Amino acid sequence: MALRPDRPVTMADVARAAGVSTALVSIVVRGAPGASEATRARVAEVAERLGYVHDRRAAQLRRSSSRTLGVVFELQQPFHGDLVEHVYAVAALHGYEVILSAVAPTRAERDALASLRQDRCEATILIGSRLSDFELADLSTRGPTVVVARRVDTPGVTSVRADDTAGIGLAVDHLVGLGHRVIAFVDGDGAPGSEDRSIGFSHSMSRHGLALDGSVVHGGLSEDDGARAVRTLLDDARSSHRTPPTAIIAFNDRCATGVVSALLAQGLSVPRDVSVMGYDDSRVAGLDHVDLTTVSQDAPALAEAAVAAAVAATRGERPSSTVLEPTLVLRSSTAPPPGA
Repeated sequence: MALRPDRPVTMADVARAAGVSTALVSIVVRGAPGASEATRARVAEVAERLGYVHDRRAAQLRRSSSRTLGVVFELQQPFHGDLVEHVYAVAALHGYEVILSAVAPTRAERDALASLRQDRCEATILIGSRLSDFELADLSTRGPTVVVARRVDTPGVTSVRADDTAGIGLAVDHLVGLGHRVIAFVDGDGAPGSEDRSIGFSHSMSRHGLALDGSVVHGGLSEDDGARAVRTLLDDARSSHRTPPTAIIAFNDRCATGVVSALLAQGLSVPRDVSVMGYDDSRVAGLDHVDLTTVSQDAPALAEAAVAAAVAATRGERPSSTVLEPTLVLRSSTAPPPGA
């Protein structure tokens, strides 16, 4: 059978070549019952020979239930990538496909959401969403919505997050336990979780009687933000003749790598001169040349809870929000302060 090269191979093409009905080909490609093993083998062989590709998205559009979850994430955030990987695995266990839509410097979160609406996703999972409470409330009226890695108090929106206040508390406790007293926190510049982490830092330093020895410096999510914060900290210490921090906690692991790079550029050693901690336990933190002490939000558990909540919401249930306890991950970027 000669096929036109300018069009894709269809089920009808496969059916004609295999000598069966189009309905039977559909049964085979869907893995549905109703065909013998011999027929399945013959249809599969013909489909492969002709180059037939089953269009799952088109099939989903013909169903009343798409069995898909839409996921919005920030392309430049390593921890978001870790979460997406686990969301894929958990969604598959629930029998769901995942459709991704990325937020990037040239693509706003609203644009990423608009793209997902065309795919008839049954629920939307937003990782580290920056939408306002009003926008989240409006989104929830259009379909089940789950927000991950951010505190949300909006009715109708389920959130799944780690306790950021407690997480930074773990970091401060670890550093104080090593003997550090002058500690700085590089904040997230208003990113999701930034306020809770800053509060956690201030409260924990006060709890240890070190409120006057702690400082919060403007930062952000990137390596450049971390490097800039270090320059600010050291310049301020020199100009005011104060003791520079012997330990720095960064808003996330990516920011922490910028902190380390800037310290090395200043001729300081990590952790001999300054200890550095990150947050998230993203894959970058575990790289051999980084080996960053950090706080884990437990990406697999976050993904499991987020997908479970999304699937429950598609069934008409009202899943409650989830707050997970973070854990400390010790590596080689922290040590006792000089002279301890």
